[in-house]
Amino acid sequence: MSSMNGSVIPVDDGSSLLVRLLPSFRRMSTSERAPTPAMQRYLEVKSQYPHAALLFRMGDFYELFYEDAVTVSKVVGLTLTSRDKGSTNPIPMAGFPYHQLDGYLQKLVRAGFRVAICEQMEDPKLAKGPVKRDVTRVVTPGTLTEDALLDPRESNFLACVFPTQKSCGLAWLEVSTGRFFTTDLPLESVADEIARINPAECLVPEQIQNTSLFQELTHLIGVLLSERPAWSFSPDQCKRRLLEQFQTRTLSGFDIDEETPGITAAGALLEYVQETQKSGLGHITRLEPYRRGSSLLIDETTRRSLELTQTLRDNQRAGSLLAVIDETVTPMGARLLTEWLSNPLTDLVLINRRLDAVEELTADALFARELRDQLQESYDLQRLTARIATGRCSPRDLSCLAKTLALLPKIKAKLAGRQSALLIDLEQRLDLCAQIRLDIEEVLVDEPPMLVTDGGMIRDGYQAQLDEWRDLARGGKEWIARYQAEEIARTGIPNLKVGFNRVFGYYLECTAAQAERVPQDYIRKQTLKNQERFITPQLKEYEEKVLRAENQAVQLEQELFVKLRDRVAIVSPQLRENAEILAEVDVLGGLATLAVRAGYCRPEITLESILDIREARHPVLDRLQPSGAFVPNDVRIGRGPTRGADFQVGFLVTNDTPMTPSTDSGLRSPVAGRETSEGMPFGLIQLITGPNMAGKSTYIRQAALLTVMAQMGSFIPAKSAKIGVADRIFARVGASDELGKGQSTFMVEMTETARILNTATARSLVILDEIGRGTSTYDGISLAWSITEYLHDVIGCRTLFATHYHELTQLAETMSECVNWNVAVKEEAEDVIFLHKIVPGSADKSYGIHVAQLAGVPRKVLERAKVILQTLESDHLDEMGQTKIPARCTQPKREHQRSLFELEEHPLIGELRDMKINELTPLAALQQLHRMHEQLN
Repeated sequence: MSSMNGSVIPVDDGSSLLVRLLPSFRRMSTSERAPTPAMQRYLEVKSQYPHAALLFRMGDFYELFYEDAVTVSKVVGLTLTSRDKGSTNPIPMAGFPYHQLDGYLQKLVRAGFRVAICEQMEDPKLAKGPVKRDVTRVVTPGTLTEDALLDPRESNFLACVFPTQKSCGLAWLEVSTGRFFTTDLPLESVADEIARINPAECLVPEQIQNTSLFQELTHLIGVLLSERPAWSFSPDQCKRRLLEQFQTRTLSGFDIDEETPGITAAGALLEYVQETQKSGLGHITRLEPYRRGSSLLIDETTRRSLELTQTLRDNQRAGSLLAVIDETVTPMGARLLTEWLSNPLTDLVLINRRLDAVEELTADALFARELRDQLQESYDLQRLTARIATGRCSPRDLSCLAKTLALLPKIKAKLAGRQSALLIDLEQRLDLCAQIRLDIEEVLVDEPPMLVTDGGMIRDGYQAQLDEWRDLARGGKEWIARYQAEEIARTGIPNLKVGFNRVFGYYLECTAAQAERVPQDYIRKQTLKNQERFITPQLKEYEEKVLRAENQAVQLEQELFVKLRDRVAIVSPQLRENAEILAEVDVLGGLATLAVRAGYCRPEITLESILDIREARHPVLDRLQPSGAFVPNDVRIGRGPTRGADFQVGFLVTNDTPMTPSTDSGLRSPVAGRETSEGMPFGLIQLITGPNMAGKSTYIRQAALLTVMAQMGSFIPAKSAKIGVADRIFARVGASDELGKGQSTFMVEMTETARILNTATARSLVILDEIGRGTSTYDGISLAWSITEYLHDVIGCRTLFATHYHELTQLAETMSECVNWNVAVKEEAEDVIFLHKIVPGSADKSYGIHVAQLAGVPRKVLERAKVILQTLESDHLDEMGQTKIPARCTQPKREHQRSLFELEEHPLIGELRDMKINELTPLAALQQLHRMHEQLN
């Protein structure tokens, strides 16, 4: 995407066209005739919205002209025609019926357009002169409110960033619900937070276009950038807008510091919404501060690697962790679940509050099912409330609100008497809004129409004047039916009938052959091919009474509806609170249902630096694969249960003989050290070796995913679990070029690794997959070795490192908190069977040639590869069969970060430096050279 003058313009990449809506729309032929009043108004409006596609209402159609018509017709498939075809400069034109607006809006917004909708502001029949027209709103990706344009299960946020020299203000709002947040954060964290929020549109100051922050934001998938002028970010004006919106004198009541970049970002965002919506924003009643420290921090790279809400391959919800754990039954709940998954908690008390509620729901299946059955009948109360508060609701919206409110007494009754603190709190906060429900049920019919203009939405008996006009209208129609019968009898024309159209109202119609038999008081009105149409004074007199009564009834209905809508809008804060409660109950019920159906356990959450998960399963693969097909594995990481003389190489000594596989089983699982009494090793650094396709990446990912699930308050797929709260999760998994940034695979890998080493803490969880494979073997091993040492010595965080560098397994001999695990395989003759089981010890083979064989590589290539492999191994292994690696530096821990590229000087270099060459005879020099050569080998 590219931004131009505050608009997001789609680049012509084959799927969309570059929209260049410049102020050239005034171009037209002045030599023939002046523009009509309607076209003159079009040009005036277009000059006000030059960078939006202008939908201009003309009668029953929305029309587009000039470049708008040309571009939009290609994108959404409209027929391109022209106005003033006979002129030398016909005006390109395209359009569609007004009732198809939502469908075309959806197409235009998805294609990256901003769309200005210009409506007729008065009835053309009543207009004196040109019909008044004006823009009622501007639709952009981040300001959608219509259900037809939104995914009910996904939030649609509009974000705004305001960077300063030291920090950045960030605000985000969901216009369709009114949820409004703000925070201040370091500049380097902005892209991560935007990735977490996943807004449809992000506002940025136009002056940051050439900055690194702007470049970072442009590479975020699915986020459209809209530039705003500098004056929109005036701190004083932004603060004033917020105070006016919330009708307060200060923002301190929201627990917000008023003099921060976040307030400026929030004010600029609010101005944009006011500018585009052009209506009241009564549903935006508060600004909520977001505290980053209360959530598990997950950077953009990790979020994508773990596929929390979207898959890495096609950016779709299906196949992500969110998709497989979503058992919610309401749109509100589905959106809240996404937020919980994107913002796992770090507060032990809050996590356990959620887990307590989920546990109580799992323990009472009947209660949980009945509660979910009630929720399933509710409508999207959040978005209903927003449409009511902004004056855009329909009669049917109010009816849906009443039906949802009718469920609240039953839900409140079911929540009463619960034991968990969270369910008790939700029950106490739930407001039944009984009077508003009664008001709606008293005024509206049970099944009101979709549009206010359709009439028939107010109950009979509610308003006496309305009933009187309705009776007159109904009586008039009965009179017309009786009048038709009388006229047939009087004229003797059997096929005579009374018809109606919007042009000249009621008329009498007969065939042309019978026209000579009509009475003299009939007044001919229209002649068609085979029919003649007439009117009479008596018919027109009753028509006027009927139509007047109908119009008055519809007008009165609209007035009554507006009064009802305004009464409901007053309680919008209570309705919004109820919506949030129902959403939370839905998420908790969904997590409980998931736990029961999939056999999940409640994790024990602790502040210890530990992951002790027994028979853990990958939450996505476990649900997508056939039941029982996934092989569970233990995850044992953290500091060992005891320390002292018995602890050796990260394992607890329990006997004199380490476990080794049976010599005849074919199961390869060499053990590099001791183990705990429960049979599995502990250690902060876990090195996992084994062949490709065996499950290393799946194993380390599942450890991170289960941590995320536990900290969001969910049960997890395992037999039992003890999980230490992490402050951050890092995932360096997979490899890809960033061609748009001019970065190679290895550069991307090292940049992400540097970020981990510079920002991880002792409470972090790090998962690494094949670090260093983007460069030469020796460079890769050197970097991987040094990185592992740094994670162990300096940071001391929990780390799972999947690698093909078997040389790294030697680290378990020199680092007390490093242990080796590997993926077990079974060899049978020439075949290799991957058991997908993680066992203690290091693998002694990579089985790369076996994997190549499974992939269909020709046998000749495989045989040659075996010969080369044997040669390389014999040249680079010592007498013990291990790769020759220099001794580990044992210098004490330093507070500052060591360079990854700092090498220890070889002792022979110092000896050469001190050698007195001029005093050596040629024979002595040769002897010294021979000695050094022997030492090197």
